[in-house]
Amino acid sequence: MCRRSIVTGVVLGCVLATLAGGPSRAADWPQWRGPERDGKLAEFVAPESWPDELKQVWKREVGTGHSSPVVVGDRGFVFCREEENEVVRAVNLADGREQWSQSYPAPYEMNRAARSHGKGPKSTPVVADGRVFTLGISGILSCWDAGSGERVWQHEFSGQFKKTSPLFGTAMSPVVEAGLLIAHVGGHDGGALTAFDPQTGQVRWQWAEDGPAYTSPMVTTLAGTRQVITQSQQACLGVSPADGSLLWKFPFETQYVMNIVTPVLLGDVVVISGYRKGTTAYRLRKEDGRWSPEEVWHNGDLSMFMSSPVLVGKRLFGFAQEDKGKLFCLDPATGAALWTSEGRMGENAALVAAGDVLLALTSNAELIVFKTDAERFEPVARYRVADTPTWAHPVVVGNRVLIKDKDSLALWAIGG
Repeated sequence: MCRRSIVTGVVLGCVLATLAGGPSRAADWPQWRGPERDGKLAEFVAPESWPDELKQVWKREVGTGHSSPVVVGDRGFVFCREEENEVVRAVNLADGREQWSQSYPAPYEMNRAARSHGKGPKSTPVVADGRVFTLGISGILSCWDAGSGERVWQHEFSGQFKKTSPLFGTAMSPVVEAGLLIAHVGGHDGGALTAFDPQTGQVRWQWAEDGPAYTSPMVTTLAGTRQVITQSQQACLGVSPADGSLLWKFPFETQYVMNIVTPVLLGDVVVISGYRKGTTAYRLRKEDGRWSPEEVWHNGDLSMFMSSPVLVGKRLFGFAQEDKGKLFCLDPATGAALWTSEGRMGENAALVAAGDVLLALTSNAELIVFKTDAERFEPVARYRVADTPTWAHPVVVGNRVLIKDKDSLALWAIGG
């Protein structure tokens, strides 16, 4: 994905003061799973020794929801719910003070099977070219001015689709690619992967063959062809970001209609997983102008349910639902497990590779740090970072970590 399309025009740069002594450059984290949507932050430098505890710099209430915070420059943006309204906020990273907030009515009735997760929102915003884009749990797509908070445009899709969100609420996080905002809108049994003009909200193209899943798309180049790779309600597919034309598709369905995991890309190989489906790698080949998927390997012992994996060098890290939640490391060439952790870690873990360590934030509010080159699971640090569940992804800014729990946002310092 083009990094320039995400950050150009938003800010010129950011220097954050750290508690470990002296200023450090903090990379932007402007969308779902970071600059390249792959859960990796190369600029992070781990401390020589990890502290016994993290120090809380600030904490503020922001509303409920699983949407992850994003960071551009010296601002954090967070998308939450207050009663029957969805709210987007900009906060100062230095002290947590609110710089602006906007809201709109978003009444929503949860599916009984998902009531413990609350009414969202679950989709993570994307910041691009001075604007913030949000997708609410009921499918309301909005554009906000990142500087002032002014609403630029907003769409809701009840006039186009019978249902405007999947069975358990919208969760896919939009992506900006080549001057287009791409989101899978609509609901169960009917929707469209759609490209919008970010400036006006006008529809540029649609692929309307299936309803949305909960997966967030990736953008990559395979065999010289730029493409959006995602999961719909019933399939894994790739489409052209230029016009929405379907390049390839193969069936992929999970029990209870829960395609959730963001695909991981390794050259021409796509790694996907799902509820009780194990983990599978497919190679996408293009011959005589036609694409065909070929299964490379399948590991039936490790299934990712809601957690998306991270590829670091020749290792693939993930969080499996087996044994009531455990971390694992696979060989991405063969699918063979290199190690697994103990079980009972929680329902979910959000993974971020930062330098030579991986941070895993479990839904039980434990932040676990371990080396990516370790031969077995050996945490170098474990921290309690909230008193309520943590489903959102952590964001590493300099030597600090931004954590969203049930209804609060907090900044923690590593050392100092």
